[in-house]
Amino acid sequence: MSTAPIHGRARVLGDDVNTDYLISSSRKKESLDPQVLRRYLLEDLDPAFAASVRPGDLLVAGDNFGCGSAMEVAVSVVIGAGIRAVVARGFSRTYARNAVNNGLLLVTADTRGIAEGDPLAIRLDGGRPTVTVGPPPGRVLQGAPISDFVLALRAEGGLVPYLRRHRRLA
Repeated sequence: MSTAPIHGRARVLGDDVNTDYLISSSRKKESLDPQVLRRYLLEDLDPAFAASVRPGDLLVAGDNFGCGSAMEVAVSVVIGAGIRAVVARGFSRTYARNAVNNGLLLVTADTRGIAEGDPLAIRLDGGRPTVTVGPPPGRVLQGAPISDFVLALRAEGGLVPYLRRHRRLA
């Protein structure tokens, strides 16, 4: 399955980005609406971060992205902010599962050397993602394979929209 490239600006984070860093667990008491939650993305680490995000930005991180609690709202806040993908060296299992269920693209690749603001292009060709860093021709990073089923869920917007349309899992 090949899709149009995803272009965006790198927003670089480090290792061990905890779900409580993505959004404080107390914020989910206020609302579960991603358009409301987007204001609180990474507020405990950088109170100005959420306001600096532009639609189409891409999060870039190191190892163990999404560690911590299994709150689904940590994926919702990223999607609500208009971020279409996260590229990291590694993801926690629970964050990865929640991302798949909600249609957020995760690309596992060696992110060392990507700088804040670098232009990125993610291409998915047959489930083999590549990330181009910088203007063309740029430096090309190979991502870990993504299954066709995960790509199909993402194309539908996540698990619930997929099930509404297909009435069963493939």
